[in-house]
Amino acid sequence: MENPVLIFGAGSLGLTALDLFQRNSVVVYGLLDDNKELHGKEFGDVSVLGETDDDGFLKLIGHKCEAFVAISDARVRKRLVKMLNERRKVQPVNAIHDTATVSIMATIGHGNLIAARAVINPYAEVGQHCIIQSGVIIETQAKLGDYVQVGTGSVVNSGVTIEEGAFIGTGAKLISGITVGKGARIGAGSVVVENVEAGATVFGNPAKKL
Repeated sequence: MENPVLIFGAGSLGLTALDLFQRNSVVVYGLLDDNKELHGKEFGDVSVLGETDDDGFLKLIGHKCEAFVAISDARVRKRLVKMLNERRKVQPVNAIHDTATVSIMATIGHGNLIAARAVINPYAEVGQHCIIQSGVIIETQAKLGDYVQVGTGSVVNSGVTIEEGAFIGTGAKLISGITVGKGARIGAGSVVVENVEAGATVFGNPAKKL
C-alpha cells in the first residue's frame, strides 16, 4: 500500500489495526474517534486527531490516504463504511497481520481485519468489513458474509456458512457444513453442531439456544 491510512476507532480494535499496518510498513496518518477524551492522545508517534465525521480529515481520504474502520460494533462499522462509500467514494482497505496465513486460493473482500496467526484456507470466502481475531482458523470452502466477527482462537470448519453480521465468540468451534444465520451470536467456547437461525443466541457444548 503506497498511501498512508487513517484509522476510524481508537479503542482496542483501532490499536490492533495500528499495529497491523505498522508491521507492514504502512504509514498511519492518525486515528479518529468520537470519544473526545481520547482526542490528542498519542500511541507512539500516532495521534487521535478528532471525530470520525471531521471533514478536514475526511477530505484527505481517496486522494492522499486510505481508510480503515476499526469499530467492534457492527452497526457503527456499517454506518461509517456507508459514509465513506457515499461521501468519499472509497472502500476501506484490509488490515492483515504479517503472521496471518491467507491462501492465494481464498477470496477476501474489502475492509477486513485479519489478526495475528489467523489462517484462511483454500477456497474459503470472506466478505467485507469482517473482524477475524488472533488464531482463528477458517477452513476450506467456509463462507463468511459481510460484517462477521470471529473471536480469538475460534475454528470455522469446512463448508460452514456464516451470514451477515453474525458474532462468533472466543474459542468457539463450528462443525463442518452448518449455517449460522444473519445477526446470530455464538457464545465463547461453544461447540456448534447444528444450524443456528437468524438473530438467535446460542451457548454451550453442544450449543443450545438461550
